[in-house]
Amino acid sequence: MPTTLAVADHLDALREGLLAFTRYADRAGLRAAVPTCPEWNVRQLVAHQGMVHRWAAGLLTGLSTDTGALEREGRTAVDPVEWLRDGAIELAAALTRAPETVAAPVFLKDAPAPRAFWARRQCHETTIHAVDALAASLGVAPTADQTWIGPAIALDGIDELLCGFLPRSKSTLRSDDPVTFAVRPEQGDRGWLVRVTSEPAVTSVHARDDAALDGADVQVTGEAVELYLRLWNRSPEASGTPGANVEDGMALWHERARITW
Repeated sequence: MPTTLAVADHLDALREGLLAFTRYADRAGLRAAVPTCPEWNVRQLVAHQGMVHRWAAGLLTGLSTDTGALEREGRTAVDPVEWLRDGAIELAAALTRAPETVAAPVFLKDAPAPRAFWARRQCHETTIHAVDALAASLGVAPTADQTWIGPAIALDGIDELLCGFLPRSKSTLRSDDPVTFAVRPEQGDRGWLVRVTSEPAVTSVHARDDAALDGADVQVTGEAVELYLRLWNRSPEASGTPGANVEDGMALWHERARITW
């Protein structure tokens, strides 16, 4: 299954992420730099997230949206944080009202049905960018214990990244010298094996203690939230557990595991 969480779980986490986002954006100030997204300040981060919420709501309701115009609207809003809240409310309403059979596009590998897909995608979109707002308020990428994120959401977000984003043709995680990553969170019962070559990554899901993971070049282990942040490149921790090629392998990950639409 692409996700073991229900739409209601993702909506709850989206709301928690929005509360954190607005809290830390206010605390940092709109001009503050975002260490985890160096090309943006907080105003630009808020505009991006508010645009994405409105774009996703439009897809669910069958309305076309001009993403460029929406982002400009966010960047020029008198109160960008309130504008962000309004878009999140619109998105939550669209997800709540959408029928199970809603026809909306999806764009990841191993995607659930559209309503579940968009609840999950916007949950993690909002959570990760709320971490960016937290980083802006701290002036540095946060550690796991500085966030509000729980293990269930973290494990789900790891799965979405490894099984949904990285195997896409747009993925930039490539290597001429093949390398394998075993991702084994301390919580939950699942692990993932990611094979990186010059082609799109191939991810397989295993029991966490499956011997198939033992021979990976890089063993990536730790508490679920810490791994969520690390694998999404939102953490100061940038190394795997001791072992062959760990430092080089994680350097490759942090350089090339970048998310694009």
